[in-house]
Amino acid sequence: MTVFVNLKENEPIRAEIVLEGLVQGVGFRYFALRNAQKFELNGFVKNLYTGDLFVVVEGPKQLIHEYIEEMKVGPMHAHVKAHSIKWAEPTKEFLRFEIRK
Repeated sequence: MTVFVNLKENEPIRAEIVLEGLVQGVGFRYFALRNAQKFELNGFVKNLYTGDLFVVVEGPKQLIHEYIEEMKVGPMHAHVKAHSIKWAEPTKEFLRFEIRK
Protein backbone atom coordinates (compact mmCIF):
# COMPACT_ATOMS: atom_id res chain seq x y z
CA MET A 1 0.00 0.00 0.00
CA THR A 2 1.36 3.42 -0.94
CA VAL A 3 0.09 6.53 0.82
CA PHE A 4 1.00 9.81 -0.83
CA VAL A 5 1.86 13.00 1.02
CA ASN A 6 1.60 16.14 -1.11
CA LEU A 7 4.98 17.89 -0.87
CA LYS A 8 7.22 19.78 -3.24
CA GLU A 9 9.92 17.60 -4.79
CA ASN A 10 12.78 19.11 -2.74
CA GLU A 11 11.05 19.07 0.64
CA PRO A 12 12.23 16.45 3.13
CA ILE A 13 10.05 13.42 3.70
CA ARG A 14 10.28 9.97 5.31
CA ALA A 15 9.59 6.69 3.53
CA GLU A 16 9.22 3.36 5.31
CA ILE A 17 9.65 0.63 2.70
CA VAL A 18 9.06 -3.11 2.93
CA LEU A 19 10.49 -5.23 0.11
CA GLU A 20 9.29 -8.80 -0.42
CA GLY A 21 10.81 -11.60 -2.47
CA LEU A 22 14.38 -12.87 -2.64
CA VAL A 23 15.80 -9.96 -0.65
CA GLN A 24 17.89 -11.70 2.04
CA GLY A 25 21.21 -13.42 1.50
CA VAL A 26 21.89 -11.55 -1.75
CA GLY A 27 23.73 -8.44 -0.49
CA PHE A 28 20.60 -6.29 -0.47
CA ARG A 29 21.39 -4.43 2.77
CA TYR A 30 24.76 -3.30 1.39
CA PHE A 31 23.08 -2.38 -1.90
CA ALA A 32 20.58 -0.27 0.09
CA LEU A 33 23.44 1.38 2.01
CA ARG A 34 25.45 2.24 -1.12
CA ASN A 35 22.42 3.73 -2.85
CA ALA A 36 21.39 5.73 0.22
CA GLN A 37 24.90 7.16 0.35
CA LYS A 38 24.76 7.92 -3.39
CA PHE A 39 21.52 9.89 -2.91
CA GLU A 40 22.69 11.35 0.44
CA LEU A 41 19.74 9.91 2.35
CA ASN A 42 19.66 9.07 6.04
CA GLY A 43 17.99 6.12 7.77
CA PHE A 44 18.54 2.39 8.06
CA VAL A 45 17.92 -1.02 6.52
CA LYS A 46 17.39 -4.33 8.26
CA ASN A 47 16.24 -7.87 7.57
CA LEU A 48 12.88 -8.88 9.03
CA TYR A 49 12.21 -12.31 10.51
CA THR A 50 9.53 -12.75 7.80
CA GLY A 51 12.22 -12.84 5.10
CA ASP A 52 11.38 -9.30 3.96
CA LEU A 53 13.62 -6.24 4.01
CA PHE A 54 12.70 -3.06 5.91
CA VAL A 55 14.13 0.32 4.89
CA VAL A 56 13.57 3.74 6.44
CA VAL A 57 14.90 6.73 4.51
CA GLU A 58 14.63 10.46 5.01
CA GLY A 59 15.60 13.17 2.58
CA PRO A 60 14.30 15.14 -0.41
CA LYS A 61 11.20 13.60 -1.95
CA GLN A 62 12.64 13.42 -5.47
CA LEU A 63 15.79 11.63 -4.29
CA ILE A 64 13.72 9.15 -2.29
CA HIS A 65 11.65 8.40 -5.40
CA GLU A 66 14.89 7.68 -7.30
CA TYR A 67 16.15 5.54 -4.41
CA ILE A 68 12.92 3.52 -4.40
CA GLU A 69 13.30 2.80 -8.11
CA GLU A 70 16.75 1.34 -7.38
CA MET A 71 15.35 -0.71 -4.49
CA LYS A 72 12.62 -2.18 -6.70
CA VAL A 73 15.36 -3.67 -8.89
CA GLY A 74 17.88 -4.57 -6.18
CA PRO A 75 21.31 -6.18 -6.53
CA MET A 76 22.12 -8.79 -9.16
CA HIS A 77 20.83 -11.96 -7.44
CA ALA A 78 17.80 -10.38 -5.76
CA HIS A 79 14.23 -10.61 -6.97
CA VAL A 80 11.76 -8.08 -5.57
CA LYS A 81 8.24 -9.41 -6.08
CA ALA A 82 6.37 -6.73 -4.09
CA HIS A 83 6.96 -3.56 -2.13
CA SER A 84 4.99 -1.22 0.09
CA ILE A 85 5.72 2.36 1.08
CA LYS A 86 4.43 4.36 4.00
CA TRP A 87 5.06 8.11 3.69
CA ALA A 88 5.41 10.31 6.77
CA GLU A 89 6.89 13.52 8.06
CA PRO A 90 10.65 13.21 8.68
CA THR A 91 11.75 12.79 12.29
CA LYS A 92 15.33 13.89 11.57
CA GLU A 93 16.55 11.25 14.04
CA PHE A 94 19.24 9.92 11.66
CA LEU A 95 22.67 11.43 11.02
CA ARG A 96 23.56 8.89 8.33
CA PHE A 97 22.35 5.65 6.77
CA GLU A 98 23.21 2.39 8.52
CA ILE A 99 22.67 -1.35 8.41
CA ARG A 100 20.89 -2.66 11.50
CA LYS A 101 20.86 -6.24 12.70
